[in-house]
Amino acid sequence: MKKILAAFLPILVATGCLKTSHDREIISCPNAPAAIGPYSQAFRAGDTLYLSGQLGLDPATGKFAGQDFESQARQALENQEAILESAGFSLKDVVQCQVFLTDMDNYPDFNTIYEEYFAEEFPARAVLEVSRIPADGLIEIMMIAVRSIS
Repeated sequence: MKKILAAFLPILVATGCLKTSHDREIISCPNAPAAIGPYSQAFRAGDTLYLSGQLGLDPATGKFAGQDFESQARQALENQEAILESAGFSLKDVVQCQVFLTDMDNYPDFNTIYEEYFAEEFPARAVLEVSRIPADGLIEIMMIAVRSIS
């Protein structure tokens, strides 16, 4: 029995039927703002990528892309897209978004911008109004992506 198991173990590992615990990776992307606290931009565990919240910060300057909601919303989505791409994922792999706004009156504007980045098969999503966002941003977006198998 041990000989049979020893013979099949390499096959199971090679085909991905048996994942090892070291199939994890911290993602750090220079094309998105560096973390402003003790966290990673993203964490890949197997075929799933967990992206930390992104603000509308310009990665080149470290300052907000603008003081208006639209500029910050677009930049937050661009930052997430850069992190996804650096990890070998795309917006098509996103299965969930969590969006935090400081003013729910911006909800219709966010939906318009969001539809420019995601089409038809929209990820699951929650949008919440919060009292404050780090660095006094107007929006923060978190995502989870699962690598497409094709």
